[in-house]
Amino acid sequence: MKVSFYTLGCKVNQYESRSLSELLNKFGYETVGKDESADVYIINSCTVTAESDRKTRQAVRRFKRNNPNAVVVLTGCMPQAYPKDAEALVQADIVIGNKSNGELPEILEEFFRNRRRTVLTSQHEKGEAFSSCSVSSFDERTRAYVKIQDGCNRFCSYCIIPVARGRVRSKPLGALKTELEKLSAAGYKEIVLVGINLSAYGQDLDEKFCDAVELACSVEGIERVRLGSLEPDHLTSEVIERLSKCKKLCPQFHISLQSGCDNTLRRMNRHYTADEYRSLCKSLRSCFNDCTLTTDVMVGFCGESDEDFEESLRFVREIGFEKVHVFPYSVRVGTKAEKMDGHLPKSVKEKRAAIMSEECEKMRESFLRSQIGRTVNVLFESKEKDGMILGHTANYTPVKAKGGHELFGKFANVKITGTGDDCCVGEIES
Repeated sequence: MKVSFYTLGCKVNQYESRSLSELLNKFGYETVGKDESADVYIINSCTVTAESDRKTRQAVRRFKRNNPNAVVVLTGCMPQAYPKDAEALVQADIVIGNKSNGELPEILEEFFRNRRRTVLTSQHEKGEAFSSCSVSSFDERTRAYVKIQDGCNRFCSYCIIPVARGRVRSKPLGALKTELEKLSAAGYKEIVLVGINLSAYGQDLDEKFCDAVELACSVEGIERVRLGSLEPDHLTSEVIERLSKCKKLCPQFHISLQSGCDNTLRRMNRHYTADEYRSLCKSLRSCFNDCTLTTDVMVGFCGESDEDFEESLRFVREIGFEKVHVFPYSVRVGTKAEKMDGHLPKSVKEKRAAIMSEECEKMRESFLRSQIGRTVNVLFESKEKDGMILGHTANYTPVKAKGGHELFGKFANVKITGTGDDCCVGEIES
């Protein structure tokens, strides 16, 4: 039988789809592309925003409409956080939460035996172990995501993720080492360590976040190690000092901001101030050569005044991020913010998102232009529609150049000569 995946959301979801694919392959399923004909279509959902839920509902209905005789499976964070809403999507033949992914082969076998709709959304519990999922390959030829952490204990007032993902749990270092060695043997040059709250790694074990990073950097054959999104208050001076000694660690850090206004940060139940975040950015840029900083910014949170928004905008300008993901606040049922006063009209949130995005685009363009004239080391990954090949520098600057497939998975020095659509353009040096 053929199985196809449609994955929404973060890199953790991408990793879990790949892990689930490999699991089903062991039971005789053949994985095909999401646009190919299949017997089973699996929608791995995200629920971080209302827009994520809308895309999930749309995907479930579309796959069933286009493939009425196939089995449609809905899994991921949406059914885990909102089981009743997921159950109401009658186009899904099987509804399971991310907690039950490992049971999917047996669930499918039972479904094919009796053709009865299955809904299984058991909740996460305190003290549960890290899932034993792993991957041996990835769709990308040069870069592989490795999930080392799951869950979150923070309970930011706007966030449903602790419900969707449970409490912090971490992959044991022995299991991580085995997985990394397999990926290295498969030819992967770059590893991205990911998690729901990545920098909380080890809180449930007698380990530290830096232990996992140092282990990844020690594996022979892996030449670059990247990190997923990090929480600023986890990056203490001790952590930064240890990380700065990891020679394979890429100097690109995605540090979650959400707002540059202290009033808003307090309402969000974030665990740092704008000044503390500012100091962290200065420390990272001083400790890591050619460092780039990226972040997420939410606008229009409950009670955000015009003055609060302007303060956040000024802060983002001051830091001068190399790239920013901007998004308007959306209500998540079951969070503390749902019942807060001061919810803003959609029009206000969208206007602020547009203003913030415009400023962040200017910063992005300025950064890309600043690279012109430099010679950078690029790991090439893919062929683009314009005939160029695309790769990234260690600090994750996207670079295009003329070249062929023989460069995929290879490093090359490139002289930056200009900029393109959200990238730099250059010439490969001989």
